[in-house]
Amino acid sequence: MPHVVCLRPLHPDAMARLRAEPGYTVTMLDPVTPETLAEPMRTADAIIVRSTKIDRAFLANAPALRICARHGVGYDAVDVEALTERGIPLTVTPDANAVSVAEHAMMLMLTTARRTIDYDRNTKALDWGPKPSLRTLDLAGLTVLVVGFGRIGGRVARLCAAFGMDVLVHDPYIPQNTIKGAGFKPVKVLHEGLAAADIVTTHCPSNIETRGMVNAAFFAAMKPGAAYINTARGTLVDETALTNALKTGHLGAAGLDVFWEEPVTTKLPFLDFANVVVSPHSAAATDQSTRRMGLSCAESIFAHLKGQLDPDVVINKEVLRGNA
Repeated sequence: MPHVVCLRPLHPDAMARLRAEPGYTVTMLDPVTPETLAEPMRTADAIIVRSTKIDRAFLANAPALRICARHGVGYDAVDVEALTERGIPLTVTPDANAVSVAEHAMMLMLTTARRTIDYDRNTKALDWGPKPSLRTLDLAGLTVLVVGFGRIGGRVARLCAAFGMDVLVHDPYIPQNTIKGAGFKPVKVLHEGLAAADIVTTHCPSNIETRGMVNAAFFAAMKPGAAYINTARGTLVDETALTNALKTGHLGAAGLDVFWEEPVTTKLPFLDFANVVVSPHSAAATDQSTRRMGLSCAESIFAHLKGQLDPDVVINKEVLRGNA
């Protein structure tokens, strides 16, 4: 009888779907600690992972594990090599949260452009009216550079176009004609796009090529006064360089949903800037998105244990070839 262990609660509909599948047992852990993990991991055939670190030490205590389903698309905290050595596929939910993260990126653009937080604070304090010191902007007519043209970046580009923005796209892995065919302007050289954009938004995975790519040189290449938006991964950004760019005024604003180390437990210097808007890695945490992600994880588990797993949701596809 397959045993599924959920490392933190899922959307109620996803939990109901798991428990309704004939012949399965389901354990939901909250909190996830060495003590709560010890017993269920001995018999776990499948795990659904949210933020728990999955490394060799974790896997050593999961002798029966056959699939690791990631509740989301990022897998920084998962040792993919260790899973692959065991023949365990790592799945993600590639289509489940794209709309939610893209909308969150737009929210951060609007909030920084319209100084929403400042005006909210002023109005609640009965400080009425627009302030010359709080310069606000329309998105329409601005130029945005979308860095990364995957599921989320592509959707952001379309939303920006709907707002009347001039959309530039940089993605070295997407053919220029594909970007043109979608109705956007491809930018082959990143720094040329940075110099032209009023807003830069990143939608890249965190890997050896992208980690720390948003550094001092990146910010220096941006148009003075431009805004930077990040709903991808905090490890894309050199946070010291971000702070310095804000201090000098070269960076006009920032909207951030992700940070180098999460959760944030110390007061980072850039959090004190009034032109910085932040959220706690919550872009994908809408009710609809968490439902889609939870159900996607459940279906991936059922499919894998029936030998019918969709390769498009698998990160380490070589495992599937090895099991073929």
